[in-house]
Amino acid sequence: MRIILTGGAGFLGSHLADKFLTEGHDVIVIDNLSTGHASNIAHIKNPRFQFIHYDVTNYLYVDGSVDFVLHFASPASPIDYMQMPIQTLKVGSLGTHKALGLSKAKGAGFLLASTSEVYGDPLVNPQPEDYWGNVSPVGPRGVYDEAKRFAEALTMAYHRYHNMNTRIARIFNTFGPRMRANDGRLVPTLINQALRGEALTVFGDGSQTRSLCYITDQVDGLYRLAMSNEIEPVNIGNPEELSVNAIAEMIRRLTDSDVPIIHKPLPVDDPKVRRPDIKKARRVLNWEPKISIEEGLTKTVNWFKKGSNKGLQPLVQSRR
Repeated sequence: MRIILTGGAGFLGSHLADKFLTEGHDVIVIDNLSTGHASNIAHIKNPRFQFIHYDVTNYLYVDGSVDFVLHFASPASPIDYMQMPIQTLKVGSLGTHKALGLSKAKGAGFLLASTSEVYGDPLVNPQPEDYWGNVSPVGPRGVYDEAKRFAEALTMAYHRYHNMNTRIARIFNTFGPRMRANDGRLVPTLINQALRGEALTVFGDGSQTRSLCYITDQVDGLYRLAMSNEIEPVNIGNPEELSVNAIAEMIRRLTDSDVPIIHKPLPVDDPKVRRPDIKKARRVLNWEPKISIEEGLTKTVNWFKKGSNKGLQPLVQSRR
């Protein structure tokens, strides 16, 4: 197939580009490098790969046939989407509209990268796909949460009105190589603090939970979803739930660090629990994670130790 992958220079998108190329597909990555980085795809020396530096909130057109569009363009960490709130809303709304329009014009399949953040600060744990969520539309995290909720609604509207072949992946916390050291997410922040000999920062009392999925498992689940016939949203994540304190302690042990853990105030609307119900993924995709959190963290720590991550700032800081 000939694949269009928006946001393909980001952490998750670049691994997905690798996967589709490995499976024999042609891949065109479109990314404005606002939070992704060219270094994430610099290793790709495949004639079936093409990179286009472009903002997908603008008119989107690609020459030739297209078989599938995967829309992964969006800031994905709080530090990014809070610095770029309007751009986050635009890529979730206008960007999704443009990506769906390209898919419709080409008669191509479409997969939306949605997020567990559509569940907000959930009142149900674990979170099944039929849970509607607990989201503040006017809170600081609302720019991301509501952008993704709108993107889901728009995707389903295109499916119902235009009879398009669409997919929706609700992606839970994912980690692994190519995460930016300074992107503000839990795993890279704690690993880099530990490796620098700095105190580990935990927000709140650390009892809030997260479910971490290693990148190779996440990509496998997303690829299976793209190749499936499932129209309704599917959770892709690791149902193993740990407290933030437990994750910090594990990282401290894996980095052979004796630095202290310090606590800071919990950010507004920060979710208290996060755990995917993946019964549907098991049933319709025959998928579940294979790599434990500890094994994945070991791989990620080793990657950071090798200096593979330069902590690069995004090339473009847009405040539109």
